[in-house]
Amino acid sequence: MDTGRRFYSPGSSKKEVRIINPTDLNIPGLDQQARKDFDRAHFKAFINATFSRLRRTNNDLLPFDEIRRNIPWRGQADLGYVEVPLDHIIGSVGRYQDFDRAFLPKLTHIRSRWENIDRARMKDIPLPAVELYKIGEVYFVKDGNHRVSVTRERGQAYIDAFVIEIHTDVAITPETDLEQLILVQEYQRFLDTTGLERVSANREIRLTQAGQYEKLLEHIQVHRWYLGEHYRYDLGAEKAARSWYKRVYLPLVEIISNMKILAHFPGRSEADLYLWIIEHQYYLAEQSDGMVTLEQAAKHFVNRFSYKPLNKIRRWLARLRQVLFLDQERLPESWEDDGEDVPADVGNEHNG
Repeated sequence: MDTGRRFYSPGSSKKEVRIINPTDLNIPGLDQQARKDFDRAHFKAFINATFSRLRRTNNDLLPFDEIRRNIPWRGQADLGYVEVPLDHIIGSVGRYQDFDRAFLPKLTHIRSRWENIDRARMKDIPLPAVELYKIGEVYFVKDGNHRVSVTRERGQAYIDAFVIEIHTDVAITPETDLEQLILVQEYQRFLDTTGLERVSANREIRLTQAGQYEKLLEHIQVHRWYLGEHYRYDLGAEKAARSWYKRVYLPLVEIISNMKILAHFPGRSEADLYLWIIEHQYYLAEQSDGMVTLEQAAKHFVNRFSYKPLNKIRRWLARLRQVLFLDQERLPESWEDDGEDVPADVGNEHNG
């Protein structure tokens, strides 16, 4: 009985088949080298992630479905087998969380498959061509993420691939800031959905992270429900959005401005902080089993998460005290504060 796997050389017909048994790859010397190769690649991914956090840059692979959903496209076509520059592959269909932007392995659970591919490469066993989607001048892996990772780690500049091109009028290169491109599309859809373009002209609701406008739309939907309960009829989507903007969003943004919170989070926006502080308020209310005002949530959030070096040192010392059992962090027993609370009933729906 044939228990091996059939691998096709890139560009070959299905008549050209080499059958590979998994046991053929189990050679002690290769096993040790494959383990070393994976450990080295995984350590590089750790170093990349560390520097990325310090520089506050994005080191993640881009999710293909998110890109395609946010970029206008006009269909697709098979380009067949072509040679693709490895550094132009910047995303994946389903494995974008397993590898970093350089296709280094971030997680250890992919070790076995990664090492199998590495051993096959060391034995010069032909593997199937990877399958890629092409958008502009960049590529996303449909099938073959581990092969791309191993091939790139072994120093190759190109890889054979079967390519499907997505037709779009948007000019995309490896230097294009795709996340910014997505943000522009998401922001426009948000304005089209809510009708807030005219209302928010003086204070734009700009987010710096893709995929977060859906959360704002959820907040508006919750506010719309509260309005319906309060007035006993549905005010409609646009009126609910305007009410949310004036009674929920702007009051917190004013607090953020008055407390100069943006200075603690360079590179972020008022809309980012709105989302973070609202979620933090809910967390604090759950933990303290009581009322938490927006001002209190904002102050606690800054103390807990400020980017400023002095705040980071204070948090590190606090954690050290906890480790040494010298102190225990706990929520205040009372949340009394001089700040004015947000209006009760409508507009305070996120506070428990």
